[in-house]
Amino acid sequence: QVHLVESGGGLVQAGGSLKLSCAASGRTFNNYKMGWFRQAPGKEREFVAAISRTGGNTYYADSVKGRFTISRDNAKNTGNLQMNSLKPEDTAVYYCAAAADLRVLTSRRVGEYDYWGQGTQVTVSS
Repeated sequence: QVHLVESGGGLVQAGGSLKLSCAASGRTFNNYKMGWFRQAPGKEREFVAAISRTGGNTYYADSVKGRFTISRDNAKNTGNLQMNSLKPEDTAVYYCAAAADLRVLTSRRVGEYDYWGQGTQVTVSS
């Protein structure tokens, strides 16, 4: 089991940056791939980015490619999402997630992931 807690959300102007962190408990964090999803009010949860177990491979949604960077530090049991050039349409609750199945990194399905954090609000103003 992995317990995940996001932090770092807040209010930022368009064009600004935020760094989200995902703190994982347990010695099993390095056995999982990690993903970030987001959910705006009234919308379904959508895929943002994923990173492989040891951080060697990453995958991004087209909407954030070139602006967001996913990373992880397994020694610190921490995942991160650096968000630059933020746009109002990035406003959402952001969730980190962990998946035990390591075979496919490019799945964008919510059901791919086994464990979820509580979410952190990111609001981007015009």
